[in-house]
Amino acid sequence: MASAGREAAAATDGTAAVYCEGAFGTPNGKTAHGLVRHTRRYVIAAVIDSRLAGRDAGDVLDGRPAAIPLVASLEAAGAGARARGTALTHLVIGLAPDGGRLPAAARAAVVAAIQSGLHVDSGLHDYLSDDSELAALAAAHRVMLRDIRKPKPTRELHFFTGRIAEVGAVIVAVLGTDSAVGKRTTAVLLEHGLNARGLRTVMIGTGQTAWLQGVRYGIIIDSIVNDFVAGEIEHAILTAWDAERPQVILLEGQGSLLNPAYPGGFELLAAGRPRAVILQHAPARIDHDGFPGFPIGPLDRHIRLVEELSGRPVIAVTLNHEGLAPEAIAETARRLEGEVGRPVVDVLRDGPERVIAELLGRFSELAPVAAAGRSDG
Repeated sequence: MASAGREAAAATDGTAAVYCEGAFGTPNGKTAHGLVRHTRRYVIAAVIDSRLAGRDAGDVLDGRPAAIPLVASLEAAGAGARARGTALTHLVIGLAPDGGRLPAAARAAVVAAIQSGLHVDSGLHDYLSDDSELAALAAAHRVMLRDIRKPKPTRELHFFTGRIAEVGAVIVAVLGTDSAVGKRTTAVLLEHGLNARGLRTVMIGTGQTAWLQGVRYGIIIDSIVNDFVAGEIEHAILTAWDAERPQVILLEGQGSLLNPAYPGGFELLAAGRPRAVILQHAPARIDHDGFPGFPIGPLDRHIRLVEELSGRPVIAVTLNHEGLAPEAIAETARRLEGEVGRPVVDVLRDGPERVIAELLGRFSELAPVAAAGRSDG
């Protein structure tokens, strides 16, 4: 098993089919969504979801073709890869169900993948390598089962030291008002946009999908013993700072401060010491994802809570447009911007430039570097 807290390999691990049966295009498919949009770790050959077979995964997800077909089965994924002159090496579990449990149908797909000679990577809490039948089958077929969320031994974990005060980068946390709301996607787009401007930027991944995407620095917060969460956040930031001296460090958020099941964000604010926060929000959601009757509450309340806890400003709100008609997105952003007095931007649709401009306006030490690094004239 690869250790989730260590830096991901820069090289591509192989060619993967992503298993997302019954969930692509829903919050429970967010790991598959991330891999369709971006990954340094794999070449994605196909996404398995029989409901949508024959369509392009990028077109279903974002209205932009990604040349990644949705197929009905692992066999179809393999045949498609061979037709394009390559061969599958991995099956990646692209599901992100509540509680991180492995559905029975997904387990059957894992068996088929092993029997086909494929390595299997999973970010669920049900560990494939602890399943004696799967482990024996993998050994017989000489393939690896990588449980990305499997905890490291406590002897390998780090306790908070306070050394984070030495970090000279502008640390920005990308938090959210709910789980599965798009925090990681926004962080990735900001990382790409800032680097394109000539600002050395790294993202600290904090979940299994970021690891599968090949993030260079990161941890998986929900697999760490609580006493060491703050220390592991600090250690990941320090590792990135010591190795690259970036000008900007982006922290991927987890859950939300008020989510009843995933109240992530506290440790990122306390241990990560961000100088600014970007808040991801899905205005069409009424209740927390997967928990009817637990209302998300007003956006301005979330902003106040973040700012009170961190003592730092929420400089922009990034919009998740799920549940909004295309013609309503811009008007919703304008309305929210008027209500909260901060830029409200759908970065997936419109790009991250307004958020980047706000960041440069807040931190004068970044603006000259960004101007010098621009190549667009």
